[in-house]
Amino acid sequence: MIRKTHLTFALTALLTGPASLLADVSVPAIFSDHAVLQNAASVPVWGKADPGEKVTVSWGTAKAEAVAGSDGKWRVNLNVENAAKSPGTKASAGGPQELIVEGRNRIVAKDVVAGEVWLCAGQSNMGLPLKKTMDAAREIAASSNPRLRQFLVAQNASPTPLDTLEGKWVLAELGTSGDFTALGYYFGKRLQQALNVPVGLVNASWGGSICEAWTSLSALEQDPDLKAAAKTLLQAEAELPDRIRNYAGKFEAWVAAHGRADHPSAQAADYAAPSASMDGWKKVKLPGKLADAGLPDAGAIWVRRTIQVPPDLANQKIYAELGIVNGFETVYWNGQKVGEFTVNSPGLENSRRYLIPAALMKEGGNTIAIRIFNPVGGAGISPAVEFGLSTIPFKGDWLAKAEFALPALAPEDKASCPVGPDAIPEPRKMPAHLFNGMIHPLIPCAMRGVIWYQGESNTSSAHQYRTTFPLMIKDWRSRWTEGDFPFYFCQLPNFKEKKVQPGESAWAELRDAQTSALDLPNTGQAILIDIGEEGDLHPPNKKDAGERLARIALARTYGQNVAWSGPVFDSMTAKDGKVHIRFQHAAGGLVARPLPETYPLKTSSSKMIPLVRNSPQSELEGFAVCGEDRQWKWADAKIEGDSVSVWSPQVPTPVAVRYAWADNPTCNLYNGNGLPAAPFRTDDFPGLTHGNKYGQPPKKK
Repeated sequence: MIRKTHLTFALTALLTGPASLLADVSVPAIFSDHAVLQNAASVPVWGKADPGEKVTVSWGTAKAEAVAGSDGKWRVNLNVENAAKSPGTKASAGGPQELIVEGRNRIVAKDVVAGEVWLCAGQSNMGLPLKKTMDAAREIAASSNPRLRQFLVAQNASPTPLDTLEGKWVLAELGTSGDFTALGYYFGKRLQQALNVPVGLVNASWGGSICEAWTSLSALEQDPDLKAAAKTLLQAEAELPDRIRNYAGKFEAWVAAHGRADHPSAQAADYAAPSASMDGWKKVKLPGKLADAGLPDAGAIWVRRTIQVPPDLANQKIYAELGIVNGFETVYWNGQKVGEFTVNSPGLENSRRYLIPAALMKEGGNTIAIRIFNPVGGAGISPAVEFGLSTIPFKGDWLAKAEFALPALAPEDKASCPVGPDAIPEPRKMPAHLFNGMIHPLIPCAMRGVIWYQGESNTSSAHQYRTTFPLMIKDWRSRWTEGDFPFYFCQLPNFKEKKVQPGESAWAELRDAQTSALDLPNTGQAILIDIGEEGDLHPPNKKDAGERLARIALARTYGQNVAWSGPVFDSMTAKDGKVHIRFQHAAGGLVARPLPETYPLKTSSSKMIPLVRNSPQSELEGFAVCGEDRQWKWADAKIEGDSVSVWSPQVPTPVAVRYAWADNPTCNLYNGNGLPAAPFRTDDFPGLTHGNKYGQPPKKK
């Protein structure tokens, strides 16, 4: 980000100066105060200027020149590695130095250091901030470290590739580290300590995003199914504004013809203000239809609830996820309007989400009030995966009161109501949109590699992820043109209710698809099957997750003697009713870790659940076998050196073995270095998601 003095000058020129001043030399926000430059021999720095303008860039003794092309773009490559070793450059710290860009004007980025830069990308478990994780208060209190820095890429989805982005570099300090990606923070902290160099984390994450959104359109077009889905969705997106206008005109005409217009009968404060009278309000259950609680099926109905906001969420801007609202809603938080959905809004069938400003988010009781106007019938909120505020669920008791009711429609009148245009996915689920808005503007920023945590939003098409995920990795590598840079990722952790019987699992299939990406060179996978939680999609233990990724990087990228993998399936042999499984990475021996008698629903809950053993007499849990009939049975398993013997009296002739194959498996195989074994299967039977495709409704099994 350009210093305020230069930004002010640029804005003044825009408003008052001649057109020639509009092309003052500029650089992307990633080259701003406190930046971390990759300690490498060729570090690109780029920007815009007048066509033909000479631009000089320097950092310490590193200096390079370029001339802006006819499109105004320029680029230089700095030998940062050599400059960091030069006398007077504070070589041991790689700076700090000023990064100076000079053309018609002069830009100075202060406190710029050379170190290790890692791109941290994915969905909400990558974006989850340190302040929302386990032991956050203690960690933040000791987090001040000027050599650990984060650049938070502003969330931006675009149908076309962008060259600009918003964001700024921030040092890890008491008042800032809580907003770091927790996974990236622990990863970077471990690297910084082990390597004794600055570490820069470029945080490009978006909760609920899918892999297809992070992949370029040209890459998606390499696969026939993904190409067809992208074409259909992008065409629908382009046509949507006209379809909405057409629908809105027809709907408003229908409303007028049938006397179903909205006519507010009171001030919003009478219903939305925290101090509003509660006389006449009745309890309702949401999600659900309001008519089920004796309220009007059509008309204007208010629902409200008091939300207890903990200290860590106070004064933070947070999205309220409202699911699918049946009607047109206006949303208030602590009496202030925060958004609305009208006949002209896109996404009629999409889940609704509203950003609550930080200034309205207070510790303790907060009031959310929603006015739902439904002129047709069926007013209420439909069940949805996301219905809540961060870690606070909205499901349960609400209060409701009718503002006015509309009489029931005759069946033929209801049938004549215009139907809204088909919904398109949210921007975070549209093909290439996050690549265009958040990754493309970073290219060709020099970095050591990528860490990735994503997949939850792709579980419905987990089998296709075997294609999409490697495609994305290869796409990013080809865009950077730096070869097969390190790409290390988190396998999905355990989640959801434990199952009594072995069987199929979309989450297990997604994990298996992630494992298949290890066929690509210079990839690594951190296994998290033991640190997830049944009742929390965002497990708070990001310390172990980040450090397991750091182990991979330290061993495989930086050549340190660090154990980095738990046991990994190598081969199987079947003999005399038993299957013998051999493992790689059994350093220190295979270990059966003791299992607890109970486990928590989630860390933030006091509810403890008894752990039911699937194989009570077995040394190891989590193994299942099947015969030619493909009927899976829990198996007993025993460690024998660097292999495991697996058997079941119910399967006299086993042909296949699975380990930790469930949404939330009970499993306890580790190696002597304390790292868990990777879930695996020896079969290739079609699973739950086989045949499911992006952009198509999941097939019913």
